[in-house]
Amino acid sequence: MTNDRAAATAAAVPIAPADLSPSVRRTIFLYLGILIVLLAFGGPSGGLFDIPISFFLKNRLHLQAHEVADFRLVAAIPLYLSFVFGFIRDIWSPFGRKDRGFMLLFGSITAFLYVVFAFTPMSYVTLVVAVVLLTTSFLFVASAQNGLTSVIGQQHAMTGQISAVWNVFLSIPTVGALLIGGVLSGILEQETPDQAVRILFLVGAAIMTAVALYGLWKPKAVYDNISVENGSAAHPIKDLKRLGRHWPIYPAMLIWLLWNFAPGSTTPLQYYLQNTLHATDAQWGQWNAIFAASFIPTFIVFGILCRKYHLKTLLLWGTVAAVPQMVPLLLIHSMTGALIAAVPIGLMGGVATGAYLDLIIRSSPHGLQGTMFMMSGSLYFAVSRFGDVLGTHLYDHYGGFTVCVIAITIVYALILPTLLLVPKRLTATADGQMTDFGLGADESPGRLDVAMQADNS
Repeated sequence: MTNDRAAATAAAVPIAPADLSPSVRRTIFLYLGILIVLLAFGGPSGGLFDIPISFFLKNRLHLQAHEVADFRLVAAIPLYLSFVFGFIRDIWSPFGRKDRGFMLLFGSITAFLYVVFAFTPMSYVTLVVAVVLLTTSFLFVASAQNGLTSVIGQQHAMTGQISAVWNVFLSIPTVGALLIGGVLSGILEQETPDQAVRILFLVGAAIMTAVALYGLWKPKAVYDNISVENGSAAHPIKDLKRLGRHWPIYPAMLIWLLWNFAPGSTTPLQYYLQNTLHATDAQWGQWNAIFAASFIPTFIVFGILCRKYHLKTLLLWGTVAAVPQMVPLLLIHSMTGALIAAVPIGLMGGVATGAYLDLIIRSSPHGLQGTMFMMSGSLYFAVSRFGDVLGTHLYDHYGGFTVCVIAITIVYALILPTLLLVPKRLTATADGQMTDFGLGADESPGRLDVAMQADNS
């Protein structure tokens, strides 16, 4: 009994972030960057697969805009439950390897599923089943990457830099996937439907095999600088209650909801550019690629500014710049104009996105970073899919894209008053100035049940 009490006392020690050298930080950023790139290419809901699948539905199965939106809504069911996968990540350690165990196990399972469906005759129903099962397996791997990223950002007081790195590395493959996805869609048009899907899914299998192999690597610079925050014993009910009582997550999630709702920015925009401005499949991919690439300069700017200015300042001015983000779409009358307009549209959203993700990481309760990060993913997919359905109905009912731009701008403007709900202590510092982000109002570092030895053996 005495030994147990002593052990408990020793465990209740606040995490003291190490003073990481620039070389260690670069190694961490590179490790996370490679993993983010692989998952961005391998995800069944990503640009490499989403665009060819959307064109398969539109061109091969001849679905209308609202029918494609409905497909996305149904196929994204696992994505709405992303927080469940994050919670499992927080309380389970496959093979005793924590995040690397998830990469190894579910990277292999996802690759296997890609191969199975590559040789399965495709129909609307089969495609729905394939995307749902692939997404379910993939989310276990994504939860490991997201949780690991958030933990490192919190424990070493570099949430802004992690946000910038995460967004930049995610944007690079997103741009590549969108460009390749649009071109790949055109190439696959020359194949039979089953052959087209087979090629696409075998590419996914190869990528996820690489992810599984990546899980075997354990760089010391990354894993020797992580401290486990909830010990070896899992307490699911207590953790869920702690999450529910953690006030900082609510304004952060509300801001994320408003930012990603964007009614009309996906399917209606695709149909507007193709049916009204006569864009090709490749040009639709190019528009999305330019849009995504244009975020990168302002992501980098955010990565620099986050070390000099308080997050409160970056949240405010990032939001002000982002509110009229979609207005340039009202000024275009050709596909060339649309491709040009994609540049300022992307640039206007970079600082806001970086700041919102920074806030999400800072708001995560200790030991539940995977749950919080994946909860933001659940929210993203739920509101973006429902926003897409709403935008599609607005587009079909009013016969134009203008109403979608107006709706998006109004929703974005609502973020400004929502910023007032964010706890001041979370936004009053720049990167490197505060480390107890994951504490609730009724917690202190001494009350955290933490272990100082990593569970990533």
